[in-house]
Amino acid sequence: MNWKTAPLLATLYDFAVQNRALSRLGARVLWNYDITHLHELIAAQDPTALTLDIPCGGGLAIRDNPRHVAADLSRTMLKRARRKTTTLVQTDIYNLPFPTDTFDACLTYNGLHCLKDPPAALHELTRVLRPGGTLQGTTLVKAAGRDPLINLFRRQGAFGNPGTRTDLRTWLETAPLTNITLTASGAVTAFTARKSGTHHSPASAKVV
Repeated sequence: MNWKTAPLLATLYDFAVQNRALSRLGARVLWNYDITHLHELIAAQDPTALTLDIPCGGGLAIRDNPRHVAADLSRTMLKRARRKTTTLVQTDIYNLPFPTDTFDACLTYNGLHCLKDPPAALHELTRVLRPGGTLQGTTLVKAAGRDPLINLFRRQGAFGNPGTRTDLRTWLETAPLTNITLTASGAVTAFTARKSGTHHSPASAKVV
């Protein structure tokens, strides 16, 4: 299934995610996941950091902030996100239209498991992250009790090639990223990692 060309699916998915009660129930029933952790990650974002959020979906992680760049392949998702931010970009995560070392932080919540090539996406996110910047995200993983359901979504074309938690650590290490932390909750793993190096001046890049 192509998220770029499936507006009904994108709309229904976003409605469920944006609804606190539905998302909490769905996450627990489907993935044995406590979605409260995701909301805590979002609430802890640094509003002063120049941040790339991809795929942004309908804007769950967006706070009205000109330094928060929301990007997605789906035009439908971007239309829904428009109510929260003015900085929106329709783009492919494998070929981001930003210079190297642009962002203080990159966010990728609930997106990696939908991709055919998660390692390539992480490599591209690392490219646009400045030295010392942080990558943060969540993803479904295999070998965590929900493989039959993951395989069903893959057969339907909604998921790409999710890996195990061990695969995820390897992908992050080869991006290359350091200071990797993985936090498991059911079939979902949250991750944070840092790009090596030191950035000697505040991020001042303008994204248009």
